[in-house]
Amino acid sequence: MLQFDVNGQQVEVPDDNGTLLDVLREHLGLHSVKDGCSPQGQCGCCTVLVDGQPRVSCVTPARRVRGRSITTLEGLPAPAREAWGQAFCDSGGSQCGFCTPGIILRLEGLRAKGGRDVSQALLAHLCRCTGWRTILDAWDAYANRAERPVRGDAGRRAALEGRTLQQVAPEVALGEGGFADDTAPADALVAVPDGSGGWAVGETLASARAASGKVQGRRTTIDVTPPLELPPGDWDVTLRTSWVEPAYLEIDASWCAPGGEPASPLANGGAFGGKLTSVVTSAARQLADEHGRTVRVVLSREDAVRLGPKRPPIAAGVNADGTGVVRVVRTPGIAEAIKGVAPGLTVEEVDVPGPTTSAAIRAAGWAEALALLAAALGKAPVEVTSPDGATARAEVGTDGIRVAVRCGEPLDEVVLRSYCVGAAHMALSWVTNEGLAVDPDGGIHDLTIRSFGILRAVDMPPVEVTIEPDDGPPVNGSDAVFAAVAAAAWISHGTPTDWPLRVQ
Repeated sequence: MLQFDVNGQQVEVPDDNGTLLDVLREHLGLHSVKDGCSPQGQCGCCTVLVDGQPRVSCVTPARRVRGRSITTLEGLPAPAREAWGQAFCDSGGSQCGFCTPGIILRLEGLRAKGGRDVSQALLAHLCRCTGWRTILDAWDAYANRAERPVRGDAGRRAALEGRTLQQVAPEVALGEGGFADDTAPADALVAVPDGSGGWAVGETLASARAASGKVQGRRTTIDVTPPLELPPGDWDVTLRTSWVEPAYLEIDASWCAPGGEPASPLANGGAFGGKLTSVVTSAARQLADEHGRTVRVVLSREDAVRLGPKRPPIAAGVNADGTGVVRVVRTPGIAEAIKGVAPGLTVEEVDVPGPTTSAAIRAAGWAEALALLAAALGKAPVEVTSPDGATARAEVGTDGIRVAVRCGEPLDEVVLRSYCVGAAHMALSWVTNEGLAVDPDGGIHDLTIRSFGILRAVDMPPVEVTIEPDDGPPVNGSDAVFAAVAAAAWISHGTPTDWPLRVQ
């Protein structure tokens, strides 16, 4: 048995060669500690304090902290915990709320030491939603606490931007967003992919993973290469893109009782369209009926990369008059998405070996089409109108990113700004740095979350967001910002043909 102090109480757990994350989540039920990549140790979602120092728990053997003091978010003094939750809510520093418990503990450790370099401290973390800048704002908000009014329309704006029901509240930043893997009954069987198209089932997550023969994924040395050839012709601008991972932090999970309805993997966030067809819900229902018990289905980070849909690559040539040809990996709905914003483009769908693609991924197809048209025209700032009817203007310069958005009634400017900053980060990251290495047979070689190329906090420039007055009905605005910033970032680098540009 292993003994240590957790949140001020002595606990004893079996010494089963597990990690500190296993102990905290699986044995003690402390669900503020999130599993975003274990055992890669690359996302920071499982960060806890060990003797007051931040540590990534998924790569910390439980034996190594025997006799030491462990603090999770549940163990922070209530005033500090509540103040951090309020600061993140007030600043828009939390959207889905999956990564923020670990970030809050990192910041609490930094604050306790009297540190100030927040961006440097965040190097151990990834956040896909917020674009980092609002997390820096949360640090300032914590130090300058004030009473804030209740914001009744914040959830409505968040649902528009995330394209699914979503909560906006201090407890969301504390990891209490109702994620499926946090709400599963403690006595549920656990199922994980077995690597052969089936499921390995065990009484615990550790036993299920042992039965599956799970092998840790790695980052490849293979270059990211766009898979499609450009269409022949003399074009004003050309573009080739690669396979891109949505890279949501909350890995797919669901659970289901026999004869019941499975828990949604979209508990508090849309995952940028990447989970709409997740395999976990149907698997949970089927396995629960087969075993006659509640079954919890959990993907690893490698499973999510292998099984989840990607942004479909394109290869295109476009002229300034709006005509051109877009070749795109065959994807249901993608041709309609492109033609909807660029009727002058001819769309050719191509079959190539590779991972599954989806037109539901954020602005898939139409963002690329609008970027091509903007680059062909060569106007600055870039201005685009999304299929939702939102308008966004963007400029990317050496001093940062400037965005203006008009998307109907703002409802809640803090939430809208947060989503726009997050969209700017995702767009800049996509154009400059993100891509998956996929071999000629279609196999994905980049299986660690850091290998996707997501820009870190220290890489993200300031983002200035102007919300323009509009009394029309509210519509999604951040996807328009995503398309506009992608185009502006590309133009700012001279519109080289291949994305990612690899300039970071």
